[in-house]
Amino acid sequence: MAMWILDSAFRSGVDLWCKEAGGKGTVTRVHHDYDPPFFLHLPDPDRHHELVAALEEQYRAEACTVRTIFGPLEGWAVYADRATAEAIERQVNFGAQFYNVDVRRDQRFLAEHGLVPCGENLASRFSPSIPHNLTVMEIRIRDNPARASSCTDAEVINERTGRTERLQGEGRTVLADLLTLTETCDPDVILMSHADLWMQKLVAGAERLGIAPPFTRTGKYRTMGSRSYWSYGRMEYKAAALIPDGRVLIDTDQSFVYREGGLEGVLMAARLSGLSPNLAARFTPGTLISSYETYEAVRRGIAVPFRKNDVESARKCTALQAADRGGMMFQPLPGIYPDVDEIDFTSMYPTIIVLENLSPETISDRQRPGFLPAVLEPLVELRRATKRLKKNGPQYEGIDSILKWMLVTCFGYTGYRNAKFGQIEVHEAITGRSREILMQTKEIAEAMGFTVLHGIVDCLWVQGPGIGALRERVDRETGLFTEVEHFDWLVFLPLNDGNGAYNRYYGRLSDGSVKVRGIAARRHDTPEYIRTLQRRMLDAMAGARTIAELRQCHDEVRRLCRDAVKQLPAADPQELLISRRISRLSYAHRCIEGAAVEAYHRCGVPVEPGMKIRYVVRDARRYVVDTEWEAGTFDVPFYRGLLEKAWGEVEYAFTCGQAPAGVRWESRGDEAELRTGKISGQ
Repeated sequence: MAMWILDSAFRSGVDLWCKEAGGKGTVTRVHHDYDPPFFLHLPDPDRHHELVAALEEQYRAEACTVRTIFGPLEGWAVYADRATAEAIERQVNFGAQFYNVDVRRDQRFLAEHGLVPCGENLASRFSPSIPHNLTVMEIRIRDNPARASSCTDAEVINERTGRTERLQGEGRTVLADLLTLTETCDPDVILMSHADLWMQKLVAGAERLGIAPPFTRTGKYRTMGSRSYWSYGRMEYKAAALIPDGRVLIDTDQSFVYREGGLEGVLMAARLSGLSPNLAARFTPGTLISSYETYEAVRRGIAVPFRKNDVESARKCTALQAADRGGMMFQPLPGIYPDVDEIDFTSMYPTIIVLENLSPETISDRQRPGFLPAVLEPLVELRRATKRLKKNGPQYEGIDSILKWMLVTCFGYTGYRNAKFGQIEVHEAITGRSREILMQTKEIAEAMGFTVLHGIVDCLWVQGPGIGALRERVDRETGLFTEVEHFDWLVFLPLNDGNGAYNRYYGRLSDGSVKVRGIAARRHDTPEYIRTLQRRMLDAMAGARTIAELRQCHDEVRRLCRDAVKQLPAADPQELLISRRISRLSYAHRCIEGAAVEAYHRCGVPVEPGMKIRYVVRDARRYVVDTEWEAGTFDVPFYRGLLEKAWGEVEYAFTCGQAPAGVRWESRGDEAELRTGKISGQ
């Protein structure tokens, strides 16, 4: 009988927690003895004959052929762990190559045996549908995990029955009730607010009370340590986690994969990467695509390198400058435009990898089959399927979103220095081809009589009739797939110097919704009060199909803003919280972020680089802020300034025929007046 793998772990072998096909029935743990080797290649084995003899005697090392993407290597299979590999690495010092050292053993077991988590069989991996019958329980804890030592107020929702239980009282009482409800519901998946922060406290509380550990089916947990790390130019933070055996525990606040894709997105990520859903929910899209490539390599019998040794070759500055120019962008003229079509290439970079056969081993020989094109092609086809299906089936939206992020990051990983299957020359070849495609598309559009307004990497904005014919020609001549969105009107915002911003725009789509990028309503650090105001203004503008109708909305939009300014002094401080991701813990100069870090320390709440903190500005001039749980009063002029910026982004749609305009706020008694004028002149 086919089994549906819910969870996996390695402890002196591989443990699989399985349900019947389709995720039905009870969960059964199946143990498999498993002790895989890592692979070692020595460029001069005779020089290290004593080492080889010791490995053969102590670790059952045996000669073998190691398959890599560049070709076969003669080496040894060594039945030992990573610590042994690192000891060998230090002893040999130079030239040794290691493979499959840091591949997760449960993932490797699944790949070698043709098994996948959250799927019926290997063939189901690339199906856009994920049928399952999992029991889901959601726990919403109202206490703040950064300050509370125990859970005293929570809601537990059984999604199958729809029943909600409210738990309140002392920590020991709520914890005992949580365990009772878990036993009664016997969930396969637990959705929990701030789960990774709460688990440490819940487990410690269970130990003090002498009761069963929460949520785990075996009494054991796997651990993940906390860490701060750089990703795409910014500091990120991952909290420590306790992962229960046999159940999926998802942190609904911290899991990017869950926020973007929901439960179906997590299951799809697990199915593709060969990882437990517990890990898939906690990893970034970059780690997921790297894990997917690792799973595919092991499944195909290709060894996964431990350390990259294909360093970038030395090149002349002129050659480097010609090769490494990044993506193409055309700067727009700021203003408002009627009847604009956006041409968006679907998964442009991974499609280029597939079509151009770009992989580290094919850079000098495009005729040989490439590893990256072979493993990315099914993902590209799956993404096209989910984009098509989600138009009429909203259940596919989460899956499509996760596929989008995985495919976006697969390009970045080709240039990442530690990527298992990356190489900077591949990265440069991809961006080079993308520049050619965008220029080619621009030339096709202009030859067909279109006016090109803007372009950025994989999108082009044009005006003109016959967009369907343009799209067909672009698809045919580039070999890529495109989608088109029509704007009834579109606003490109200006930079401070008056030139057009590349990534700050908004406009009304033909379905009546407003698409926004780069403005206050879209930014993560915007206080909710200001986000809500700007959204309300944009909603009022969404009723206008033409620019002429839009002009008629000015008074209504202005009224909304004036009301918000008038009501600002009485606003709830919780609606004025600013959320920022801090990159460090100490600052050379006084600033708002530094004051916020100090406020957290003052409250006894530990912070780490990459963490998000939330605060209210009480006095901007003196850099005084309050944490989210202290917020009482706030600096009205400071927040009025943020409102001014949000209003300026919207008002530009009504004044963009003139010089770049902003607003000036003047208080007259209880009335806040709005005046138009140049920002630089205020």
